[in-house]
Amino acid sequence: MDLNEISLQLQAGKAKIVKTLVQQAIDEGIPAQKILEEGLLAGMSVIGEKFKNNDVFVPEVLVAARAMNMGANLLKPLLAEDGVKATGKVCIGTVKGDLHDIGKNLVKMMMEGKGLEVVDLGTDVAPETIVKTAQEQGCQVICCSALLTTTMGVMADVVKAAEAAGIRDSVKIMVGGAPVTDAFCQQVGADAYTPDAASAAEKAVEFCA
Repeated sequence: MDLNEISLQLQAGKAKIVKTLVQQAIDEGIPAQKILEEGLLAGMSVIGEKFKNNDVFVPEVLVAARAMNMGANLLKPLLAEDGVKATGKVCIGTVKGDLHDIGKNLVKMMMEGKGLEVVDLGTDVAPETIVKTAQEQGCQVICCSALLTTTMGVMADVVKAAEAAGIRDSVKIMVGGAPVTDAFCQQVGADAYTPDAASAAEKAVEFCA
């Protein structure tokens, strides 16, 4: 079967069709990794590009991601059997005092759409929790999100907590959110600021390489 059809249906957000097509591809003996890359990730990559260029918006990204997840759930056990490792591991959270999660969730979806494994800590996460998780789970990247100017400062605490835990050299720290800027990123000593979810995913892949 043509795996591009999976990509197209995913872009259209047709979760049930994607699930059916993925199962069909599995039944035809197409390797799980190939279905993942040429079907699901290829489709999500197009959505990421379009989102970056404002050709699609948050609702479209959400339905495409839901379609991707339905397909990916069928592939996960097969990928595990084949010993396929994610291309990297990232932990993500909205910092302490901040309850906004739409941006964080978009970044998570885009990252998963690039084949990264994402540990999602949710919102209102203490710096120590973020760092401890990165340590225990062996994450290469920590991503912090903030939507309030009042909680931005907590990102500096995340950098300090990583230093205190002795993992600052082995982990990259990314920051993002509406009030965050590149200058702020440099000021707190983080490694990267990206203006949107698609760029964040690309940067994380780079860091994990």
